[in-house]
Amino acid sequence: MFRYSQFVNPHYTPRESRARMTFEYLVIILGIAPMALMVNWVLLPHAFVGGGLTGICSAIYYVTDGLFPSLFPEYGGAIPVWLTTFVFNAILLLIAGLTVGWRFCIRTMVGVAAITFWYRVIPILPAPIIADPWLGAIIGGFVFGLSLGCVLAANGSSGGTDIVAMIVNHYRNISLGNIMLACDILIIASAFFLPLPESMLAEGTNHTYLQIKRVLYGVAMTISYTLAVDWIMSRLHRSVHFLIYSSKYEEIATAINTTVNRGVTVLDGTGWYSKKPVKVISVLVRKPESTLVFRIVHDIDPNALVSIADVRGVFGSGFDKIKAK
Repeated sequence: MFRYSQFVNPHYTPRESRARMTFEYLVIILGIAPMALMVNWVLLPHAFVGGGLTGICSAIYYVTDGLFPSLFPEYGGAIPVWLTTFVFNAILLLIAGLTVGWRFCIRTMVGVAAITFWYRVIPILPAPIIADPWLGAIIGGFVFGLSLGCVLAANGSSGGTDIVAMIVNHYRNISLGNIMLACDILIIASAFFLPLPESMLAEGTNHTYLQIKRVLYGVAMTISYTLAVDWIMSRLHRSVHFLIYSSKYEEIATAINTTVNRGVTVLDGTGWYSKKPVKVISVLVRKPESTLVFRIVHDIDPNALVSIADVRGVFGSGFDKIKAK
């Protein structure tokens, strides 16, 4: 069994590094499955148009409904989402490989292959599993975001606007978030001009109202999945800072090094009341690793004084990569 710390610290033996890479690829492949479930069981049956490449592919699916009955009989003659997802991503990956570099594309290729596979094997339901459209937009978006968050946490990607943002960012000093937001706004707004599904036509004859309502469904879904991505990323990347005061600092520091695989700094201090020198252990760890640190301290010196503080961000040396933008 592998410890959590094996997958968040780069200072491993080659065997452990391979284990970490295998773990991350499994997360990417399996973590994308709930995204495909929400698309084929909620988004497409409700005829929603969300953000990103999924929104573009779903819009194509609605517009081409019934146009190609001989080519895609199982999809009612519409161009399936799995096919357009694969084609668009293949083109974007080719451009990204020639501009940004092929190293960036490797994990994205795995994500694209996984999302294409899951879209293909998961059937599109004739009726959504969540009948209420508002509830479907919120819950479907949230599950979609949790799935995407897990993939991003494993340094993966499902392709789409992620690739577009990376290409644009390579040539222009524009943040990735702003690029992706602009893409999402344009894609969701396009839903206003798409033909309405029969389920919405039954609600009334005011088409303008129904078109606006459809756009709002897409907005609700996008907000929901964005919040879910932010939530899971903050949970997985949250770190804490320990200050440990103990006369057995050498044993504790060594145990943290060997068990948690984290670097430890021992600081010199002076107890102002006793006027005696003291040693203070300073260590930064991921939030899930804090339990291990507490256990180590308790086992070695139950009388130690321990201070812990949440840290907003830690970059480098086994934590998040330092990014200029």
